[in-house]
Amino acid sequence: MASLSLSFCSSSSLRSSSFLVLLEEKKSKGKARMIEDYDSFGFPRRTFASTVRNGAAAPSSSSSSVRTPGPKREPPAKKRHWKEGEFPGISDASLLRFSRTPIKNVKKKLERKNNARAWVNTVTEALAERIQKKQWEGALQVFDMLKEQPFYQPKEGTYMKLLVLLGKSGQPHRACQLFETMVEEGCEPTSELYTALLAAYCRSKLLDGAFSVLNQMKTLPRCQPDVFTYSILIKACVDASHFELVDVLYEEMDSRLITPNTVTQNIVLSGYGKAGKYDQMEKVLQGMLECNTCKPDVWTMNTILSLFGNKGQIEMMERWYEKFRSYGIEPETRSFNILIGAYGKKRMYDKMSSVMEYMRKLSFPWTTSTYNNVIEVFADVGDVKNMEYTFDQMRAEGMKADTKTFSCLINGYSNAGLFHKVLSCVCLAGKLEIPENTLFYNAVISACAKAEDLMEMERVFKRMKDKHCPPNSSTYSIMVEAYRKEGMNDKIFDLEQEKLEMVANGLEVD
Repeated sequence: MASLSLSFCSSSSLRSSSFLVLLEEKKSKGKARMIEDYDSFGFPRRTFASTVRNGAAAPSSSSSSVRTPGPKREPPAKKRHWKEGEFPGISDASLLRFSRTPIKNVKKKLERKNNARAWVNTVTEALAERIQKKQWEGALQVFDMLKEQPFYQPKEGTYMKLLVLLGKSGQPHRACQLFETMVEEGCEPTSELYTALLAAYCRSKLLDGAFSVLNQMKTLPRCQPDVFTYSILIKACVDASHFELVDVLYEEMDSRLITPNTVTQNIVLSGYGKAGKYDQMEKVLQGMLECNTCKPDVWTMNTILSLFGNKGQIEMMERWYEKFRSYGIEPETRSFNILIGAYGKKRMYDKMSSVMEYMRKLSFPWTTSTYNNVIEVFADVGDVKNMEYTFDQMRAEGMKADTKTFSCLINGYSNAGLFHKVLSCVCLAGKLEIPENTLFYNAVISACAKAEDLMEMERVFKRMKDKHCPPNSSTYSIMVEAYRKEGMNDKIFDLEQEKLEMVANGLEVD
């Protein structure tokens, strides 16, 4: 079986001081000669005499007379006629005779000075670039470099971006350390910064840490939680199916006179739907229709469509689509992407194509998500030809591929048994600086398992942890199944112990 090796001019110039030094050196030697060779008007006598020797008549001034020709001598070196403000007695030849080493590295010094002025923009641009590319390790390294500079001043906006990045990257503990550093530097925390820290815990499903941040906010007069804080925490509780905590948070919001908005209601509505509590879901939706402050919107529509689409309940999805249209809510690009993904998973290619044509007809642009849904459909069945065609068309239209794009491509190649193309795909992802997350590593680990290359699978798993990308239950399931096929029970035991240790350390693997 093929192995999946994935072990991933400056020029010097003379200043006026140089001329002064040269002038000082020539003063004693050239003073007498200058008096002898130049008349009162500054014209060289020898030049004037030479013209007489050549036979040309020249008028003489009252203070000078024509010299008689003398013995033939070698013509003197040509001298410059100096203008006012210049330095007489110095020619190119004399500069060569009395050359002195000029000031070195003038250009380099100027460049260093300019670089020092531009350093602020350079380092901040580097930080912004790494944040944009979701490279949290590189962002922290650049930020540490920035803090060492004398011009550094702590800014709330910078810390906000880093906290959000760490939260999305599954690094809640580093986000907490960064928050503490911010406070130590004298940057006053705000409710927005606390909410970003709370969101970091919520994204990693660490509810205890999130509630701890909430309680701390309630003790600070200037950092009181708002509807966004509660909405984020409610979503974490809904995702963990802790609906009893949702009720507690709703009561707390009511006591603080905080009114839930449409986003809050959409979160709860989605949670009830995922849990199969359709009666509660419709109750929330009916309350939204009767309320003036949180009417259902297109996000509500997308939430319901995604809910039934992911469960493969196509008829319910289509029924709710028509119902929302009757409410006066029009679909958007994401709504159509949800329909495309749902039809694709059920191999309903005709309906999938119809939706895509309908999008073109209404001038809705095909987005990265649109192409990802189509690529995923072909990847699941190992249809490499259509998968690659879709990917090529995606790039031809200028759509930027993301992590899901390459995860689907890797799954498609491994499902088709083209493991050498998995390697090429991983290399291309690295070249395009695609962020590597748990989904990406799971796709590569799954490809290694299908290729029965357990050594490479272990190397990828190690790289995953070295990159501080936390494995989840899918990661362990893939590896356990691969070891089980080979009868490697000791490896299975080690994985189970590692999983238990992660749970004990407060890291969620579900």
